[in-house]
Amino acid sequence: MAVILNAGNRGADAALYNRYMRRLLAGCTIWVFSFLASAAFGRDFSRPVPQACNSYPSHDDHTTERVCIAADAYDTPDKARVFSIDFRERGFLPVFFVVTNNGDRAVSFPDLNVQLITRDHSKLSPVTPDDLYRRMANPQARTNPLPIPIPRKKVKGTISDKERHEVESSQFGAHAVEPHSTQSGFLFFDVAGIPEPLAGANLDVTRVFDAEGKELLYFELSMDKR
Repeated sequence: MAVILNAGNRGADAALYNRYMRRLLAGCTIWVFSFLASAAFGRDFSRPVPQACNSYPSHDDHTTERVCIAADAYDTPDKARVFSIDFRERGFLPVFFVVTNNGDRAVSFPDLNVQLITRDHSKLSPVTPDDLYRRMANPQARTNPLPIPIPRKKVKGTISDKERHEVESSQFGAHAVEPHSTQSGFLFFDVAGIPEPLAGANLDVTRVFDAEGKELLYFELSMDKR
């Protein structure tokens, strides 16, 4: 009798087994795709969490206008570990840029102007992602032409999907800051051929507007770490 029951349940058991195998196969497929995506991009870039604006050594706090801007240069090996790309090797200076709005109304900067003013009064604007890609693909490419060629160590001229993802994820791209909030991200400056780009340097920031469209006073941050 037991044999008869087992024979009668054989079709149901086979259907259950087939459903189990389909689910197992689907789960394995998802895992494989996740693994391949992880291998392609590596670990996701993790943008640093901004600290209180006035806690950064380089900051300018407009207490009357209730807006604070800070900048933190990632020019040392320990800080550079946040990136998988060696920007210093490619002649770029990453600067973590923080804008905090302590007021009750939004501030905006649709055409924000940021310049790194070096000791010799050179004015460097942040480069674009395309500028970064161009240098990464061609180590000799320049975004700020120099009068004398500077010999540089050759860098492999390929750009991976992971590197593109990192560049795009790290950028400061905000155009406004809501009340009592902060926006942050990286700006990159081409400092190839400048031995000490932060010595005697300032970061000047203009084109920040209040809710009425009135431009705030310019921000000036000393970037000299000495």
